Amino acid sequence: MDEYIDILNNFKDLEQQMSDPGIISDRAKLKAISIEYNELKAKVEKINELQSLEKQLAENGDIIKEEKDEELKDLAKSEIEPLKSQIINLKSELEELNLPQDPKDKKDVIMEIRAGAGGDEAALFAGDLFRMYSRYAESQSWKTTLLSSNTLGIGGFKEIVFEVAGQQVYKTLKHESGVHRVQRIPETEKSGRIHTSTATVAVLPVVEDVEIEVKAEDIKVDVYRSSGPGGQSVNTTDSAVRITHTPTGIVISCQDEKSQLQNREKAMRILKAKLWQHEEEKRAQEEKEARRDQVGQGMRSEKIRTYNFPQDRVTDHRLKKSWHGLDQIMNGQIKNIIQSLTKIQ
Repeated sequence: MDEYIDILNNFKDLEQQMSDPGIISDRAKLKAISIEYNELKAKVEKINELQSLEKQLAENGDIIKEEKDEELKDLAKSEIEPLKSQIINLKSELEELNLPQDPKDKKDVIMEIRAGAGGDEAALFAGDLFRMYSRYAESQSWKTTLLSSNTLGIGGFKEIVFEVAGQQVYKTLKHESGVHRVQRIPETEKSGRIHTSTATVAVLPVVEDVEIEVKAEDIKVDVYRSSGPGGQSVNTTDSAVRITHTPTGIVISCQDEKSQLQNREKAMRILKAKLWQHEEEKRAQEEKEARRDQVGQGMRSEKIRTYNFPQDRVTDHRLKKSWHGLDQIMNGQIKNIIQSLTKIQ
C-alpha cells in the first residue's frame, strides 16, 4: 500500500487545515480546501476498503495453511477468488480516480436554457428541462441559484440562467450542452397531433476574475425598470441591468433582484462565463480550420438528445442509446444518462 501513502498523508493534512480557525474565516480558501478534501475522501474510502480486503485475503491464506478444521479451510478457500476479484476492481477504480483531470471539472457552472423552435411548447419544454436539472442538482446536494429569467404566463421560459454549485459539477454536467428536442402532444392540441419542439442548453464553467479580465471601457451598462410577464411593472425603481460587451456584442440582462447592485453582479458573472465560452469556441474553430476536421462533440449547434413522450423514451444521439421511464427522468433521475456520457467522453 506504499503507493497510497502520499494520498493518505495529504488527506490528514487537509483534515487539519479544515479545523484551522484562520482557514475557516477565509471563505475562498476554505472552499478550495473543501473541494480537494472531498475529492481525496472518495479515494481514501476506496483505499481503506482495499486495505480491509487485502487483510482479509491474507488471513484466509493463513487459515488455509494452518487450520486443521477442513470445513473452515474450505470456507476460506471459497472466499479467495471473490476477494481477489474485489481487489482488482478497487485497484482499477483507484487508477481511474488518479487519472489527470480537466482543471475545469472542479468548477461550478452557469447553465443557460433557451426555448428554440416550437413557440409556447418550446418555452414549456425549457421549463421542464430547468426543473429536471434543478431536481438532479438537489439529489446531488448541489446548490442552485437563479441568475436571470424571461418567463411566459403559461409557465415556461423564453430563457432561464442559473448557477449550480457543488462538487465536480462541470465534470458531471458539461456533456449536457447542445440542442434538446421534445416530441409530445401539447395540452392545447385538440387534434392529438404530436409536435416537435427544441430548447438549447449551454453549460459554462464559473470563471474567476483572474481567468477573464473585463475592461471597464469594453462594457456599456444600461439600467431600466424591471417588468413582469406581459410587461406589467413590478418595480418602481431602475433596478434592472443590461450589460453590453462592445468587442464581442454579447448582451446580458438581469432583472430578477430588487437591487441594481445585485442584478449587476449577476450580469457580470454571466458575462464572464459567456466570454470564456466565446474564447473556447474561437480556439476550437481555429483548431478545426487547422486540421480540416470537426472539433468538439456537444457543441450547442448539435442535436444531442430527444425526449419522446408518446413512446416513453429518451434517446441520446451521441451514445445511440435510449432509456425508458420519461416521467422519472424529467423529475431529475438522469444519473444513468450522465454516467454513460462520462464514461465514453
